[in-house]
Amino acid sequence: MDDWLERIATLNVWSRGGQRAPHKPLLILLALAAWQRTGSSELDFSRTEPELASLLRSFGPPAKQVAPQYPFVHLQSDGFWTLNTDIRVSESFTLTRLRNGVCGRFTPDFERALDVDPRLAADVAHLVMAAHFPDSLHRDLCDAIGLDVDRLDVEVARDRAARLVRRRDPRFRAEVLRAYSQKCAMCGFGGLLGGQAIGVEAAHIRWHAADGPDEVANGLALCTVHHKLFDRGVLGAADDGEILVSADFAAMSEADDLYVTRLIGRGLASPQSAAQAPEAAHLTWHRQQVFAGAPRSTD
Repeated sequence: MDDWLERIATLNVWSRGGQRAPHKPLLILLALAAWQRTGSSELDFSRTEPELASLLRSFGPPAKQVAPQYPFVHLQSDGFWTLNTDIRVSESFTLTRLRNGVCGRFTPDFERALDVDPRLAADVAHLVMAAHFPDSLHRDLCDAIGLDVDRLDVEVARDRAARLVRRRDPRFRAEVLRAYSQKCAMCGFGGLLGGQAIGVEAAHIRWHAADGPDEVANGLALCTVHHKLFDRGVLGAADDGEILVSADFAAMSEADDLYVTRLIGRGLASPQSAAQAPEAAHLTWHRQQVFAGAPRSTD
């Protein structure tokens, strides 16, 4: 089992200048969901293409070209994915060719390993999510993909996944919350229960899964709602701390207006020390790799 996890942990993911490329991770999660539902990880490209494209638009970086065809072919280079036709990673291929009956699946030995030890699926799922997405998005990912993590050995899998990805600094949360006086930097919520902050979390600006440092200058204290919206790209921030709201966000109720659109043009709360203020480089990364589309006008 450790050999398979090592392959997943060392997944060959395209990287340049801090850009996110979650194409392979999302395809792996889709194949795991198929295996969980049917006992087979096989995915037909023509049927998987729109689903993977939708996931890339929802959980990938803002981009016009989501290119779901590339992970379908290139995952072969990682040693646990195979196609039912001879398309090599190094060759050129067309969408027409892939749409003409091409299927991909985990290799037979990997599927046998999943059948023998169902806990392996939990390990793989949590390892992939921990390595490429923030914790706040894991449940959303599973719901969107149809992966039932409640049927998996979740706690054990999380513990094993944590040993195979870059460790978090346990002091990060306390230091970020202390810097912002236990209050959300966007709305000011700061509830306490038993003397402990409740409903306020330490958010990474540049995700830990994208090599963001566990430093206060890469953190914001955010309430649970604004943390989720920040990680989904609904909210962002300019280099001067002005809160940005995605023009793609559609307010459906008065509560949406209260919690989101009224933030337009407001500034993030300042930490106790100017040296702890968010670094512009991290805010730029978030705007380029997470923030969805263009910011809404203050008009």
